[in-house]
Amino acid sequence: MKTISVINLKGGVAKTLTAGSMAHILATYHGKRILLIDNDKQGNTSKTFGVHSYDDKSISDVLTARRLDPWEVIKKTRFDMIDVMPANMSLIRANLEVMLDTSARPQQTRLRDALTAIAAESFYDFCIIDNAPDINISTINALVASDDVIIPIKIDKYAFDGLEELKEQIEDTRADWNPRLRLAGCLITCFQRTDADRQGEEWLRSQPEYPVFDTHIRYSEKVAESTFSESPIAEYSRRSGAAMDYIAFVREYLDRGKK
Repeated sequence: MKTISVINLKGGVAKTLTAGSMAHILATYHGKRILLIDNDKQGNTSKTFGVHSYDDKSISDVLTARRLDPWEVIKKTRFDMIDVMPANMSLIRANLEVMLDTSARPQQTRLRDALTAIAAESFYDFCIIDNAPDINISTINALVASDDVIIPIKIDKYAFDGLEELKEQIEDTRADWNPRLRLAGCLITCFQRTDADRQGEEWLRSQPEYPVFDTHIRYSEKVAESTFSESPIAEYSRRSGAAMDYIAFVREYLDRGKK
């Protein structure tokens, strides 16, 4: 089971759209079984896939409960090949509780331990983690548990704020906890054919320390519409530019993995 963290310290860059689209396209177009983890207190991934709740267990329990069977947290969705580990606002409390836990149980490896138990069943092909725009103990847990990191970037005045800090966090995690972790690449999202977007993309591609996927995701009004229907963009509007670009991006990601 390959685990992918989708993360950026800046909000509004299409992290949730990217994580959900990858999960949906890998399952629907490539026949892969997907575990999608919502690691953001807003729970938008959980809402998109119809499993948001305060009555059931969530990733908060994975981080805080002892001797928890992680399969108890995973929820079925209307997609046969996609399951979700949901999140809600209780993740705020869970992050604080983990940070205050002075027991011998490591704070940084709780999600990895749960995913190791899940991976032992050889049920899922991919695990995709939608992370909050923050570096807290739950996002550190995600990086410790991951193989690849994908950074969605929306080109604007503040597009590259926090990028260096995030790269440092990835490198620190690799050095201290997870030597297999790699930055798979930056994914330019919400792209419009303006001079500003072209110049921003050109600058990013000129930085050797930040690999960039060839595919960029075009802006589409259909994306906002799809959130109201709680549908992945490739299901809601298959012919929209964003949907076609995400399909191409997933293909590119898989092809890069074969090299």
